[in-house]
Amino acid sequence: MAALGAREAAAAPGSAEAAEAAEAAELSRAVSRLLPGLEADSKLGRRRALEALQRALEEADSTAAASAFQAPWARLLLPRLLRCLADPAEGCRTLATHLLGLGLRRTARPREALPRLLPALAARLAGPEPGRRPPEVCEELRLALVQLLALAVRLCGAALAPHLDDAVRAVRSTLLDPFAAVRRESCECAAELARATPGHFHMQAESLISPLMQTLSHQHWKVRVAAIEATGTVIQFSNGKSVDEVLPHFAQRLFDNVPQVRRAVTCVVGGWLLDLRDRYSFFHKLIPLLLSSLDDEIPEIACEAASLWEKVGLQWQRENEDDLKDKLDFASPPPAHHPSPESRPALGCRELVFRNLSKILPAVCHDITDWVAGTRVKAAQLLALLLLHAEDHATQHLEVVLRTLLRACADEEQAVLSSCARSAELIGTFVSPEVFLRLILSALRKSPSCPGLQVLTSAIRGCPRGALQPHLQALATELAQAHICHGAEDHIFGEHLLLCVQALVSVGREGCRTCSLQLLEVLVSVAALSRAPGLGDKVQEATAALAAAQDINSTRDLYSEHTGALLEWLATSQPNWTSHSAELLQFCEVVIRSGPALGEALPQLIPMVRSCLQPARDPQMRLQLFSVLSRVLLAAQETVDSRGQFHSYLDTVTTDIFVPNLQWHAGRTAAAIRTAAVSCLWALVSSRVLSDEQIQDVQETLMPQILTTLEEDSPTTRLVSCRIIDIFLKTPGGVINPDKFIKIYPELLKRLDDVSSDVRLAASSALVTWLARIRNEDGRSFYQSHVQFLYKELLVYLDDPEGATQDAVLEVLKASSILFPDILVKETEAVLHKHRSPVYCERLLQHVRALPPAQ
Repeated sequence: MAALGAREAAAAPGSAEAAEAAEAAELSRAVSRLLPGLEADSKLGRRRALEALQRALEEADSTAAASAFQAPWARLLLPRLLRCLADPAEGCRTLATHLLGLGLRRTARPREALPRLLPALAARLAGPEPGRRPPEVCEELRLALVQLLALAVRLCGAALAPHLDDAVRAVRSTLLDPFAAVRRESCECAAELARATPGHFHMQAESLISPLMQTLSHQHWKVRVAAIEATGTVIQFSNGKSVDEVLPHFAQRLFDNVPQVRRAVTCVVGGWLLDLRDRYSFFHKLIPLLLSSLDDEIPEIACEAASLWEKVGLQWQRENEDDLKDKLDFASPPPAHHPSPESRPALGCRELVFRNLSKILPAVCHDITDWVAGTRVKAAQLLALLLLHAEDHATQHLEVVLRTLLRACADEEQAVLSSCARSAELIGTFVSPEVFLRLILSALRKSPSCPGLQVLTSAIRGCPRGALQPHLQALATELAQAHICHGAEDHIFGEHLLLCVQALVSVGREGCRTCSLQLLEVLVSVAALSRAPGLGDKVQEATAALAAAQDINSTRDLYSEHTGALLEWLATSQPNWTSHSAELLQFCEVVIRSGPALGEALPQLIPMVRSCLQPARDPQMRLQLFSVLSRVLLAAQETVDSRGQFHSYLDTVTTDIFVPNLQWHAGRTAAAIRTAAVSCLWALVSSRVLSDEQIQDVQETLMPQILTTLEEDSPTTRLVSCRIIDIFLKTPGGVINPDKFIKIYPELLKRLDDVSSDVRLAASSALVTWLARIRNEDGRSFYQSHVQFLYKELLVYLDDPEGATQDAVLEVLKASSILFPDILVKETEAVLHKHRSPVYCERLLQHVRALPPAQ
């Protein structure tokens, strides 16, 4: 009823002050009756008194005016409630904190409470000594106290300035609180404190940086986000001295696994670039952080970073319009070869990067070789973005950038290599090839390396065709130098060298006509020296691309143009070749790949082969060359005899190559060389490129050596020798001199005792051919004694334990039976009873007796 009367009095005109005084007096009396309970000894009594106060305040909140509440609040409630913050009972402290919040919201002049409220809050949250645990042990109560402090900041605003020390001391302590919710609330409170006291906060801002930086690495991502946002606000209202301390921590947060954290860093840095008072002093430190977010894996973050960066560039452009007047009035269009002309950065963005590039590059070049993979990836991505903005201004920093790329391209991280390749392409796009080629080729001359080739390849890919055209010849010549192309022995180096040639052909196109030979030399080197799986196919594709770029139909036609020059290129070093020489492998590759072009290059090919196959040269090299020569001679019609001129060199091949290498010398290596020479001779005589007269000439020269090789330890040599003799004997008009002819069959007869069944069968076949030659001779009676001796020896082998040998010998005897059948019957009957199994003898006799009498 008293309250109702007070409201009626207040409604009357001119009685407002009296009504407020009455309300205040009534509220004071109601509160005074409850206050003694706060001093009760029992916890329950104090708690009940606080609960009664809460009901009274809530009732007053709905009835009494704020001005009427001010006096009881300041005189009676505030001092007692502040003492209750130190009550031993947690429940009482909680109620006291809640009542303080109610009172602050209800009172008309909350700022008058600050002189007593803030020291009390600081005492409960921070304690008398920094670094100690706060007196308030309850986490939920500390959270409520921080929320009470934040409420005071919001309600009092600039009036908080005289008490800023207490507020900052409390926040500095709670920023390191173990309870995550307290930390989050403290971060928000610090930001509100900065905004509430802009004129005084800069004197206290630095003291908050250290706890904020420690909070940046908190395990809860929401706490990290709150700390980042609070730091942004604190720095915004500080004197700027702490920016250098904050930036390394922000840079680390760009590697955070949580997208919200990275987004917070992006927004804060973008805000600094737009609004920080001393931002011009920190452009070179802030720009890399914002640009790094342009490559964020989350599209939303990348888009937000791009939007902020564009705003920063446009704002700077407006602020420096006088300096940029000419560039704005006469804006140049994007370069015709710009990688993305539709999304070219704004002029302000480009100018910002260009003007700060000299300060940014050293840090980027350092981080790109950092031991942490994530740092290297970010630095490589940032370098590409810087070059995209700098455009042709990158020329003045080119030496530093290239040196950095050469180190970074040795990285194992694919993301780093990809970004470095992008950077090198941008160098090729914006920098004159005369400049970047001079620096890159100089590095390759000093130390050929995979990173050097990677950088060169990417720069070539990015270079416009017209700009690269005048340098194709010099570039191809440099790549063909021995110190570079011989590095293809390392298969990784070979792959990069191949990629470089492919890039050169792809960009140069028809301009490659002037350097086609040099590029083919490089491709030959890669194919010959590198043994990486699948690389040979890639080389063939590159060779086909080189031919297509010159409107040449096929790789064979390309080799046809250059085989002679390739052989001359290799001939200068030929006297010094060994089995380990890179030039030997290159020569073999040229010989194998040239195909029909070899028929035109015989004047260069044959002298080189003859010189390399002399007995004084390296044995292993001779073995390798014989292998290649055999492969070529097997398809002689499509290789060395493609123009029908090989016969002109047959005497040289026979006399100067085969004869010296078929001569007997002691040792396994010498035996291996004889085997290789015999195989090569077999390839020649079986290739069908030699006429009968030419085979006769070869036989006249080489038959003695071939008969000698029938005694070799190698079964392969003996087998091939038998086959060569067989071909010699089958050639019409083969053996003319009877004395030489008679010397053949004893050697073949010995081979019937060979350990190899294949050799025995080949010897039997050659004996059949030998006997057939006698049948065609007019004076075959001259050979009667030799044939009779042969009958006796062959009849012994009819009792051989191997059936295949018995069958082969039976065929020999059948073939020879037409010569002297009576002698054969007589000799067979003489040994018939001595054979373990006379079946073959009986079959032979049956065959001979069945011959026509005229025979």
